[in-house]
Amino acid sequence: MRRDPFQAIADPTRRAILVLLAMHSMTPNALAEHFETSRQAVSKHLRVLTECELVRAVQSGREVHYTLQVRNLKKVDKWLEQFRKLWENRFSQLDDVLTTLKKGR
Repeated sequence: MRRDPFQAIADPTRRAILVLLAMHSMTPNALAEHFETSRQAVSKHLRVLTECELVRAVQSGREVHYTLQVRNLKKVDKWLEQFRKLWENRFSQLDDVLTTLKKGR
């Protein structure tokens, strides 16, 4: 089952997991050390992130290491870009208004 990536990033714990995995791949146990939840809870978060294809599980001997799938996270960034441009435009307009107000004094 493939989920929507926005479901995954809606949860603060999953966002924190993505930040940790951006630094390097980690096992579920290593990730769980960073949270006040059980390893099972972290595993559930990893399952959602995997279903959204934001992380990938790689078997290494007896351990599973999770890695960030940057390519798929870029899809989220691309969608957010439209809002980034909108806000940059609005901040630019606000700058213009403030400059005009300062000149009027």
